[in-house]
Amino acid sequence: MKIQFLEYPKCSTCRKAKKWLETQEIPFKDRHIVEDNPTAAELQEWIARSGLPAKKFFNTSGKLYREMGIKDRLAEMSEDEMAELLATDGMLIKRPLVIGEDFVLVGFKEDAWKQKMGLDK
Repeated sequence: MKIQFLEYPKCSTCRKAKKWLETQEIPFKDRHIVEDNPTAAELQEWIARSGLPAKKFFNTSGKLYREMGIKDRLAEMSEDEMAELLATDGMLIKRPLVIGEDFVLVGFKEDAWKQKMGLDK
């Protein structure tokens, strides 16, 4: 299984998730979410594949999210508009993101990761 791992290296949750992947010996391609920010098209695809609403892709605890007052704007935005906004700055995106062949994971929840990667047996 080859997955894409989008992270912000200074993020403690990302570091924990990366260590977990390495411990599980799961090969992954690392991508810096700020230096190589996902495009709106990538985000639209991932949102659709994840089965989650687009608003779940926002880093709600981030400084930029608060400064921009995004919480108050989400209700009137379409999913495409949300993807466009997320594509403007990687710091707006909840991380880490894991993109597999048939799944997309947002944030690090070990149990969910084990299940999606077939390690919960």
